[in-house]
Amino acid sequence: MARRSKGRPVDGILLLNKPEGISSNKALQQAKGIYFAQKAGHTGALDPLATGMLPICFGEATKFTQFLLDTDKTYVVRAKLGERTTTSDSDGEVVETRDVNITKDLLEQEIAKFLGESDQYPSMYSALKYEGKPLYKYAREGIEVPRKCRKINVFSLTLDEFDEANNEVQMTAHVSKGTYIRTIVDDLGENLGCGAHVIMLHRSAVGHYPADKMVSLEQLEALLVKAKQEELTPSTYLDELLLPMDTALVGLPVVELSKEQGSSFSHGQAVVLDIELPEGAIKVLADGVFIGTGERNPDGHLKSKRGLSNQQETTA
Repeated sequence: MARRSKGRPVDGILLLNKPEGISSNKALQQAKGIYFAQKAGHTGALDPLATGMLPICFGEATKFTQFLLDTDKTYVVRAKLGERTTTSDSDGEVVETRDVNITKDLLEQEIAKFLGESDQYPSMYSALKYEGKPLYKYAREGIEVPRKCRKINVFSLTLDEFDEANNEVQMTAHVSKGTYIRTIVDDLGENLGCGAHVIMLHRSAVGHYPADKMVSLEQLEALLVKAKQEELTPSTYLDELLLPMDTALVGLPVVELSKEQGSSFSHGQAVVLDIELPEGAIKVLADGVFIGTGERNPDGHLKSKRGLSNQQETTA
């Protein structure tokens, strides 16, 4: 007998404003519980210290999480100068204290050096895995393991505030996927000769998603209470907050099929079109409705890459 999934089928993307002090997975599980959703996943972990945008993909939207993982991010970060920690943030232990003798001009000059492409070694306190185990678990055991450097791109890094009295710096960073802000702050501190660590980190944007679409766990809980008081189902208010799953695919080329072609595509059959298909992932619509992503096969025809199980876009 097939095992029934706990929860209800929910499809869509929630822009959760993760609170400080909990892991991204705990925030995910709380949101999943509030929605009573069968399936959910997040798209890019934030440290417990960090707050801000954590897209939660429910149901069918989990098939497209990679597109959000691969997109650029924007952060507001505040750093303490003069102290270096084991984790490059305030959750770690201070391992070195130095005097701070810098000017705003010097600070801006050093910040500008981070712009553009560079190689970055992931922090030992990251969630990346080595031999199936997250790096941060090795770090907590005092073990350092090999890490591969990765290509990153800092599109912009601006100085928002230099609080000389408290030796604190606030910056806004627009970066490519996989960029560790803690590492940038640590490197900046070393370049300045005084050391530095992150004391506040807020992710304000993931790709094109705007900050004003974020909602907190407290807001979700309040909607549950409101629905109960009005004797409505919780989904009445909660599901209105979900964004269509294909919003994760902004920027992909789009191919529109007829209803009949869409049916063939959804059943795994290659669709012959009289257009030349581009390389890479393609957003596919049928009769104006999103039905998944496709790609060009060796014969130049459109084949399914990620299709929807229910063959239709839904947010409920």
